[in-house]
Amino acid sequence: MIAIMKRDLRSFFTSPIGYVVLAAFLLFCNFFFYSTNIQGGASSLSYVFNNMLLILVFLIPLVTMRLMSEEMKQRTDQMLLTAPVRVVDIVVGKYLSAMMVFVIALACTFTWPLIVTMFGDPAVYEIIGNYVAMTLLISCLVSVGIFISSLTESQIIAAILSFIVMIALFMFSSIASAVDNVVVSAVLNWLSVFSRYSGFTAGVFSLADVVYYISVTVVFLFLTTRVIEKKRWA
Repeated sequence: MIAIMKRDLRSFFTSPIGYVVLAAFLLFCNFFFYSTNIQGGASSLSYVFNNMLLILVFLIPLVTMRLMSEEMKQRTDQMLLTAPVRVVDIVVGKYLSAMMVFVIALACTFTWPLIVTMFGDPAVYEIIGNYVAMTLLISCLVSVGIFISSLTESQIIAAILSFIVMIALFMFSSIASAVDNVVVSAVLNWLSVFSRYSGFTAGVFSLADVVYYISVTVVFLFLTTRVIEKKRWA
């Protein structure tokens, strides 16, 4: 598992994709931080993190599209599947490598709270909540991206499908508010991985929401494992 994680993480940064993703993430996020918190004098980081959500919807598919698709296209997946390693270790290793890319990206924003404290009095629990929620949300979306990547050999198709699915998840809460049917609205809100985000941004930590995010991640990693095992024995 750890060996696969290191191998994939190394491949991200021996090719332009890792640097492009980090550069794009930091460029847009720092722009929102500068315009909102530096120029606007706001002490809350919630607006910046809300905009970060949309940025991640575009960037996560670029990272996850190659995790399984590239292996299948280059036939290196056959080497992995015949190696003395469990399929779940392969999947989790690749998941962790993608997570590390975004953990590094988030770590680069740790200067924001320090800068904000220079001219304001930020809410500590709100800042912690934003970082916790963002990590959990990234975990969900990365697991979704890996699952979609395991379904096709084409990285482009994997990226497009991942983007469509993540946009749909992003819009579920908006659609729910426009639907008159109470049951449909409740189901859409429950399915939306973004609707549970707002509580954390206010500094409110809900165990149910944490369990939800972890459960979604585990489910999609399990589904990815089943897809690869099916191919292994095909």
